[in-house]
Amino acid sequence: MLSILITLLAVLLLAATLVAHLPMHWWGIRSCEFPRLQIAALALLCLVATPLVEPPWHWLAMVCGLVTLVIQVVHILPWTRLWPIQVQPAQPGHEDRCLRLLVANVLTPNRQAEGLVAMIHQYQPDVVLTLESDAWWEQQLDEALAEDWPHAVRIPQDNLYGMHLYSRLPLLSPRVERLIQEDIPSISTGIQLRCGDSIHLHAVHPRPPAPSESKESLWRDAELLLVGKRIHADPGPTLVAGDLNDVAWSRTTRSFCRVSGMLDPRRGRGMFSTFHASYPVLRWPLDHVFSSEHFTLSAMQRLPGFGSDHFPILTTLCYRPSRADEHDNPQADSQEHQEARDTIREGQLREQED
Repeated sequence: MLSILITLLAVLLLAATLVAHLPMHWWGIRSCEFPRLQIAALALLCLVATPLVEPPWHWLAMVCGLVTLVIQVVHILPWTRLWPIQVQPAQPGHEDRCLRLLVANVLTPNRQAEGLVAMIHQYQPDVVLTLESDAWWEQQLDEALAEDWPHAVRIPQDNLYGMHLYSRLPLLSPRVERLIQEDIPSISTGIQLRCGDSIHLHAVHPRPPAPSESKESLWRDAELLLVGKRIHADPGPTLVAGDLNDVAWSRTTRSFCRVSGMLDPRRGRGMFSTFHASYPVLRWPLDHVFSSEHFTLSAMQRLPGFGSDHFPILTTLCYRPSRADEHDNPQADSQEHQEARDTIREGQLREQED
């Protein structure tokens, strides 16, 4: 019986690994992209347990476990310290060119605002982006941040997609947009740095592929790729931040980076997994900050929890366009650009099924 259980587990892990490569939007397939680290750990466990498996099952268990482990490691290795960094480290000085950005999915029912406010005052970010923030959260944040972070964009919603942006630095022509779905907002704004230069920020929180939210990832994928196409068309100094409801190594996020040319500061540094805060063994990177080639990275850290199911993430990026040629930008070919356009068009035309 033990031989059959170990073999069956190894076969199922390989099946989940291969299914994740299918180019389909169904949530059951896309969700297989999330737990790559967990699947790799289970595959390694199967390999270790192979001596317990009786012939002829041991060969099947060994092959399935080994193939699964290799595929998963190839996908997650770039988000470890074993991989070359993608965003170059910042040099000392030039503080007037740096932007400290805190991203926090607050979890709408969570009412422990004092924990987040305390962290904001402790770490003193230049820009604070909250996600899932409703009218109650707006009131708490306004009272705590209005004096020192006077520039704000407020989108209180009670459907888990509210969004608030608070900034010490002037916001230039901020816009609230509904890129793909009317109930899913995003923010597009310029930010004037202390040095006088301006950069652009896209704040996003697309709908996840999950049974309670959407049967398909189409609308999430379309929103991310639409932002990517906009950046490709206007390749100035740009940051993209938010809860993408997608992992760093997914098909969609990697396509977004190639279409937009954006860089992931976590590559070569770590996963910085932010969700789920309450379950250490079921945790992956959902909250992201991407930068164009114009930035170097001063610091990046995951902050402690404050009652949400997400940890906040704090990133300090420095605007150094003179070092842009030090970066190796990902690039999409013509076929991938066309696939992105097709996904965006389908996402704009199709209505989500309940």
